[in-house]
Amino acid sequence: MGCGHRFCRACLSRSWRVAAPAFSCPECRRVSQVREFPAVDGHLARLTDLSQELCSQLVQSTEAQSRCTRHKHVLKVFCEEDQTPLSVRCSRSPGHGAHQLSPVRETAHSFREKLQRIRTRVRKHLKEAEKLLAKGQTPAVDWRRMISAEYTKLEDFLLSEKSRRLERMKEDERASRARLSQRLQTLQDLLLELQRADHRPSVDLLQGVKQLLGRSESVLSQRAKAATPELGEDPLPGVIEILSGFRVDITLDPTSAGPCVTVSEDLRSVKAEEGWQVENPHPEDLARHYVFAEQTLSSGRQYWEVDVTQLPQWTLGIHTPHSRIKRGRNVDSCPPVFLLRCVKKEEGSYFQSYPGSLNYRVRGPVPRIGVYLEDAPGTIAFYNVLQRSLIYRFFPIVFTEPISPIFSPGPPLPGTKAGPMTLCPVDSHLCACCYSPL
Repeated sequence: MGCGHRFCRACLSRSWRVAAPAFSCPECRRVSQVREFPAVDGHLARLTDLSQELCSQLVQSTEAQSRCTRHKHVLKVFCEEDQTPLSVRCSRSPGHGAHQLSPVRETAHSFREKLQRIRTRVRKHLKEAEKLLAKGQTPAVDWRRMISAEYTKLEDFLLSEKSRRLERMKEDERASRARLSQRLQTLQDLLLELQRADHRPSVDLLQGVKQLLGRSESVLSQRAKAATPELGEDPLPGVIEILSGFRVDITLDPTSAGPCVTVSEDLRSVKAEEGWQVENPHPEDLARHYVFAEQTLSSGRQYWEVDVTQLPQWTLGIHTPHSRIKRGRNVDSCPPVFLLRCVKKEEGSYFQSYPGSLNYRVRGPVPRIGVYLEDAPGTIAFYNVLQRSLIYRFFPIVFTEPISPIFSPGPPLPGTKAGPMTLCPVDSHLCACCYSPL
């Protein structure tokens, strides 16, 4: 090198493997502004070749002095099977009589040639790796920047979508309050009109009483519709795709099934039996109407999906002993189950939560339910997989392990035979284009 220090090319290559603004001497750290390997020192190269030749002769001389420990004879034969050098006398022993033997020098020479070929290939691969590493310092495409920009765009889209959805919910709430205010005003006006009619003379009363009664019935008939809340359908972009990354393979435990349910042979479906009591049992009555999963869940995030297409009524949730719910700074005890129930009534289907106050009418069919469990912070959430929307969320909960998913395919409607509740495989997906209601 320019500073006078000499190195072998392989060592210098390792020292300069990572591209740098300038090359420096590994010995004195003097920086060279020329980004090229130094010229080969011819005299030193010849000395190196001579030293290698002398080293080879020394090795051969040493080999000639090697002797077997048993007979003290020179090791002149190599056993291919045992990969062991032997003396001529040792090679004639019964242990090596049928083995393939060859002279030590010829075998060693053959292996040295193989090693030389391998060294040549290693040097070639080394140069290729150095070139690739040099190219990797300045990639042709800045993928990190591109991917970062995509995530930024996605974040902006989600924030915009969040603001739009929340504003729409505010508008819906304002519209709902306006409708309630209008109904209140209508009822007040009707009550005032009825009071005035009661004080009219009989002849005047009879002339308009039929129209007044008709209006009254019309106003009062709107009460049930106004008092029945509907569960909103607000799709969350990408939520099911994200949660699918935490899917777990769950099967049913037939030993936990009560007398009112039957588990399939593949442990993925459960059906209601004829002995089921039609009336709704208490949610904590797990003995007769529920079946537990074989697996118990602990820390982390888990997600699973359940097909309820053939069920008019069902219950899904988890069982966890001694759970508690946080309310501000206080932590209150709560039942050991967290459930989402679908209940069929004359005016339609309703989603109900236990514990909780959810009692909302469902607009359309919900063929598949997604269940997401997270221990920190404690959350269990239920999703409409087809609509990509949230149904209900219990939060925050202090879980205690183990946590067991529970399933109930009923109660069946009187006079009907409900189908199975089925656990969906981990690799299954549902979208609106491929779903056709029964």
